[in-house]
Amino acid sequence: MNGKIIFYEDRNFGGRSYECMSDCADFTSYLSRCNSCRVESGCFMVYDRSNYMGNQYFVRRGEYSDYSRMGMSDCIRSCRMIPMHRGSYRMRIYERENFGGQMYEMMDDCDNIMDRYRMSDCQSCHVMDGHWLMYEQPHYRGRMMYMRPGEYRSFREMGYSNMRFMSMRRIMDSCF
Repeated sequence: MNGKIIFYEDRNFGGRSYECMSDCADFTSYLSRCNSCRVESGCFMVYDRSNYMGNQYFVRRGEYSDYSRMGMSDCIRSCRMIPMHRGSYRMRIYERENFGGQMYEMMDDCDNIMDRYRMSDCQSCHVMDGHWLMYEQPHYRGRMMYMRPGEYRSFREMGYSNMRFMSMRRIMDSCF
């Protein structure tokens, strides 16, 4: 199943539009700004800076008429399509950078790492299976970060120095 998202220059789906069915690192060659979108299929992460940088937001099938209502300070500049994953989910979270400190292996959602693991911070992780969203606050609130399979040795070096990730959620088929 392929994803399809349509970006619009203005709020409420106004102005010029750009249709996208894959990752796009920079919209500026297509649109001068982007303030609303319509997801026709699939799931995407949208970013307020080019090259998949800045604040990230998870969007799935639906209409997003005004990014400022999502808590975004600026318009969308790039997007990444999230592939559908079938199979198991597995991620190891670590208290410190470079896989140091306490380690816990997760296979399901965790709404509060402090309550479940008595872990006050998560500074690195290794995603073995599946695609995940990590949130800065318990109960899947606050700013988020998309994690796909790979090793993430330092959230600080990735530009998240002042964020503490406190909850994690799998991106499941029900999101599509």
